[in-house]
Amino acid sequence: MTEVSATDVLVVGAGPCGITLANLLALWGVRAIVLDAEPDIYPHPRAVGIDDESLRTYQSIGVVERLLEDITQNTPIRYYTSWGRLIAHVEPTVRPFGWPRRNNFLQPLFEATLRERLDESASVDLRLGATLTGYEQDTEGVRAMVEDASWTSSVIRARYLVGTDGGRSTVRRLAGIEMIGSTAPQKWLVVDVVEDDLDAPYSAVYCDPQRPVLMVPLPYGHRRFEFKLLPGDDEETLTDPTRVLEELIAPRYPAGSQPRVLRSTVYWHHSRTAERFRDRRVFLAGDAAHLQPPFFGQGMNSGIRDATNLAWKLAFVLGGHGGEQLLDSYDTERREHARTMVQFATRMGELYSPYNGVTERFRDLAFRGAQKVPGARDYILQMKYKPMPRYVRGAVVSYAGEVKGAPVGTMFGQPDVELIDGRRVKLDEALGTSFAVIGLHVDPETLLSPASAAWWRASGALFVHVLAPRGRAGPEPGERRKRPSVVTGGDNLQVEDVDGGFRDWILRRPGDDVIVLRPDRYVAAICSRDGLEAVTAQLRGLLA
Repeated sequence: MTEVSATDVLVVGAGPCGITLANLLALWGVRAIVLDAEPDIYPHPRAVGIDDESLRTYQSIGVVERLLEDITQNTPIRYYTSWGRLIAHVEPTVRPFGWPRRNNFLQPLFEATLRERLDESASVDLRLGATLTGYEQDTEGVRAMVEDASWTSSVIRARYLVGTDGGRSTVRRLAGIEMIGSTAPQKWLVVDVVEDDLDAPYSAVYCDPQRPVLMVPLPYGHRRFEFKLLPGDDEETLTDPTRVLEELIAPRYPAGSQPRVLRSTVYWHHSRTAERFRDRRVFLAGDAAHLQPPFFGQGMNSGIRDATNLAWKLAFVLGGHGGEQLLDSYDTERREHARTMVQFATRMGELYSPYNGVTERFRDLAFRGAQKVPGARDYILQMKYKPMPRYVRGAVVSYAGEVKGAPVGTMFGQPDVELIDGRRVKLDEALGTSFAVIGLHVDPETLLSPASAAWWRASGALFVHVLAPRGRAGPEPGERRKRPSVVTGGDNLQVEDVDGGFRDWILRRPGDDVIVLRPDRYVAAICSRDGLEAVTAQLRGLLA
């Protein structure tokens, strides 16, 4: 007999994007079932880089410290000419979102930690060895047909279905959604080695017109190599561990030092984005929605952005706080930035592999010249060229008289703040999981009508009053500063701006005393003190 299960969200695919989405839904108490056709985690690394935006997501889940135990942090990247001359060094030192910007990891360990975290949830069920064979959707939800490893069929009834099932997505195929873009004509060879003792604690890109090479150091003695295949290369030979070690890997190590090849495989590089990320009650995320070459290390991170954007919107709608317009904003916000990131990664690949020696020399001259200009050098060193999301349409209130650089629709920074009990924490740890209405040197609830304040509270929002550094009454001379032993103040929160992050905001944007942050920590709106009531009305309409 066919078993029928019911849930709020069915997630198809338990890779990094799917398992992150499931953990975020668990944070909101949303009932979810996660399916994956494989019985276990794929044993070799695929993605190798994780950025500060993703780490901030894992901070919200409560798993970031566990993940960092197996992550190499602050890994710089160096760019070399074909003859070995260094032309650029990228090593970001700033942490605008509270975490290091360039980090390397081993995906199997990473996924195992996320699954361990998911095991702690009572609302999410992970089902391995289960394959989606089809689905139907109506105005109430999705009816999904599933087969397990023993060919037993079952039906799962869900309010929504999210396909995070990779580049060959079954969900995308069943939805009839096309991938728009191209595939590079050249293949690349990916080689993972272990027992690596190469004295090169940085990622390296050798920008050779003939055969560009990427090297990435990974935790626990692993290293990733990527080589562009040339006409005449024999794939069968180069995927043989002994031959690839002799011909391509060993020459890069000193005499007497030789790693062991774990795997050697060939990939095509795709630059494609789905024509839409939503089909009624079905959504696409991660590689199911976009594919990009690995030259900027943002494939997985783009999928984490998808999960972070979609999770709170599903939770809001399922909780009765939002409607179809909010769900539509997922496609509106994420598809454009995903396309931009695909295009950027593709251009980075062109930088790695100039067409010929002439274009290589022009590129090298430009890089060396930029290193001599302080502003340009900082732009490269701090990785400011990375395309950051900025949502101008969707679940954001456009800023009146908006100018270039206005913060609405961008991720808000994460300064340290001090709670009333004296604990110093990262901002997100104080804000919780829902909306935050932040008043700079003012309690924002006092700026609202009782009806508007009640709407925010019903939505789970937190009112936050940011005080200037040491803005509370201080101790008398000779006395220790007195602090209560626990946080007080009911549902409103007071924090001190001990790092000056909010002070810098005030200096840049005088008059914008109120900031509304979404659950994903993007700025939904900014306004003056007398504008919060109107902004609240606009947001209510956008979330409906």
